[in-house]
Amino acid sequence: MKRLGRGLGAILEDAEAGYLKDLPNSGINEIEVYKIKPNPFQPRKEFNEESINELAESIKKHGLIQPIIVIKDKKNDSYILVAGERRLKAVKKLGKEKIKAIVVDYTIDDLREYALIENIQREDLSPIEIALSLYELIKKHGYTHEELAKNLGKSRTYITNMLRILNLPDEVIEKIRKKEISLGHAKILVSLDEEEAKSLADRIVKENLSVREVEQIVKKMKQKDKNEYLDEGIIKITEKFKENDIKVELGKNYIKIKYKNDTDLEKLKKLLGIIN
Repeated sequence: MKRLGRGLGAILEDAEAGYLKDLPNSGINEIEVYKIKPNPFQPRKEFNEESINELAESIKKHGLIQPIIVIKDKKNDSYILVAGERRLKAVKKLGKEKIKAIVVDYTIDDLREYALIENIQREDLSPIEIALSLYELIKKHGYTHEELAKNLGKSRTYITNMLRILNLPDEVIEKIRKKEISLGHAKILVSLDEEEAKSLADRIVKENLSVREVEQIVKKMKQKDKNEYLDEGIIKITEKFKENDIKVELGKNYIKIKYKNDTDLEKLKKLLGIIN
C-alpha cells in the first residue's frame, strides 16, 4: 500500500517545532529572497498586514528565530516555499536580501500531495472542495479508496460517499459549494436520478428542509416508485394485512407475509380464506 508515512507532513511539523536533527538535508542555508517563489498550493490567500508588520518588527529586533522551509526547483536556480510565508513577507518588508531557510529533499509532486491532504483536514472547506481534493489524490497519486481511508484516518465508506457527491448535477454541486445545502442533504440526494436530485435540492433551499425531512421525502418517493409496478389489487390486499397487524413486504416479483405466533397465523388464514 502506498503510504504517506512520516512524509512531508511530519517533516514540516518537526521543522516548525525546531527539531532540525531529524530533517533530511537539515542544514540551515542563507538564501537570496528573490530566488524564492511562493507556494502554488498555499490554501491561505489573504494575510493580515498588521500581523506581518508586527512580525517584521520582531525579526528586526531579535532576528529570524525559525527558518522558513523550501524545496529546490530543479528546473532552474530557484526555490519553492513550503512553509513560512508570513516570515518571508516580513523579511521582504524589512528589505533584507537573504533569509534563513531549510531545504528539504522533496519534489513539486510531493508538495502538491501534501497540500491536498492538508486541505482535506481543514474545517472550513466545503464538502465539494474536500471531494475534489480526494479525487485529485486518486487521479494524480494512484491511491485506492482503502489506502486513502487509512492514510487520512477516515473510513472507506467516508471516502466513497464523498466522491459520490461529485456525480450530482452541476446545479446541486453549486448549492453544496455555496453551503445552501449540507453534506447530510447531499448524501441523500446521490441516491436519486438527475432530475429528482435537482428538484429536491431546490425544495431544500426554498423550504429550508432538514436532513430528516429530506430522508422522509426520499423514502416516500422510493415507495411510490416501487408501487408503480405492483398490481393495484395486490396493494389493496397487503393494506388489509397491515390493518390486521400482519407484516407484509412487497417486491417486484415477490410478496413476503410474516407472522409472529399462532394468533397471527389464524388471522392470516381467515384473510386468505383458508379452511382447515
